[in-house]
Amino acid sequence: MGRLKDKKVLITGGSGGIGSETARHFLQQGAQVFLVDVDEEGLKKTVQTLNNESVGFQAADVTQPDQVEAYVKAAKAHMGGINVFFNNAGVEGKVAPIAQYEVEEFEKVMAVNVKGMFLGMKYVMPVMQESGGGSIVITSSVAGLQGTPQVVAYTTSKHAVIGMMRVAALEGAAMGIRVNTVHPSPVDNRMMRSLESGFSPDDPEGAKKNFEQTIPLGRYANEEDVAKLVLFLASDESAFITGSTYTVDGGLTA
Repeated sequence: MGRLKDKKVLITGGSGGIGSETARHFLQQGAQVFLVDVDEEGLKKTVQTLNNESVGFQAADVTQPDQVEAYVKAAKAHMGGINVFFNNAGVEGKVAPIAQYEVEEFEKVMAVNVKGMFLGMKYVMPVMQESGGGSIVITSSVAGLQGTPQVVAYTTSKHAVIGMMRVAALEGAAMGIRVNTVHPSPVDNRMMRSLESGFSPDDPEGAKKNFEQTIPLGRYANEEDVAKLVLFLASDESAFITGSTYTVDGGLTA
């Protein structure tokens, strides 16, 4: 208990599996939490599930600068500052070869997964500096470290945020702000159900088994596996860690 005592935490993608599980871990460790997601009903259900009246939330489209600025202001007003930013909102996009990948779909994925990450840090970093510094954790993927056929937008976006993280880590150092990325293997949640169906519409369960066979530890990550890593990077236990990539992938990229 208390690894994040009195820390003020902002989480995007807050109604998703990783976001909500991370919020649960953070609350258990003494943090104040503010959740953001485009899905307002999902946010309300998540807050009810967390069963903590102190949790704040706001629906927002992370691709829209005015909405991002508004959620940052709301988080600051609710908590009195921001010490930790879990920059987590993301979408998987469709499964298709490059030549058949729709331009509009590519732009949508890049807008959420890259522009949304940029806008979050643009508006959070000044508030975090005012709060005495802190930690930003960006959700990437093993797809940000290697190629994955038929998911060009997702793979490109997850590579892009590594470069963004490194720039932010260098700029943030003088502000007392650390920035790192986490890279999960396939996680046993809604996103992977979507991708499994995209890769094998007639046999998504077979697609899952094929993915699992590529992971040395023999299974998908679960949301708690990811949340525990994010908790470490958010806490003062990682005080001398910045500009780094962290896999939680069962050995997939070994």
